[in-house]
Amino acid sequence: MLTYFKMAERRNILEEIIIPEGIEAKIEDNILKLKKGEDELKRVLNKKINIKIENNKIILEVKKTTKKEKKIFWTLYAHIKNMIKGLEEGFKYKLQIVSVHFPITASIENNEIIIKNFLGEKKERKEKIIPNVNIDINKDIIEISSKFIESAGQMAANLEKLTKIRKKDRRIFQDGIYITEKPRRKFL
Repeated sequence: MLTYFKMAERRNILEEIIIPEGIEAKIEDNILKLKKGEDELKRVLNKKINIKIENNKIILEVKKTTKKEKKIFWTLYAHIKNMIKGLEEGFKYKLQIVSVHFPITASIENNEIIIKNFLGEKKERKEKIIPNVNIDINKDIIEISSKFIESAGQMAANLEKLTKIRKKDRRIFQDGIYITEKPRRKFL
């Protein structure tokens, strides 16, 4: 018995991203650099995708794409859009400190965020602050902001993970730090 596999159609993909006024873009040694004033964001590029800068536009092109190349292409496209948005607006996460049993306090010391009295523990819980991330603590609200969406998101996830409760009933022990607000992302 013979089986026939239908080959996926290979297409050429060409997309343009308009560079807003005030942002400088250049490609050096397979690294895309976007700069606005003092802020500079860098992204290592994939060699399978042709990228060039012309007429205040970043042009992404790939010919005869496979399924894997399409995934890489659209991921890179989203990353570049996020870099531009980060330079223009920045990204902000909000976290809520929830304490049912014991009052939790959070503070910043020596480039670390310190959580005290979590579930009545005597030992402090500490997490290093990722570079290029700003943290603001107002009573039980923690605001994390950064030009890099990856850095801001990773810092928020690290804080949430730092206060994760294990081996106890989550319905009763609801203490912790939880992400309440994420930046809205528009990919296309």
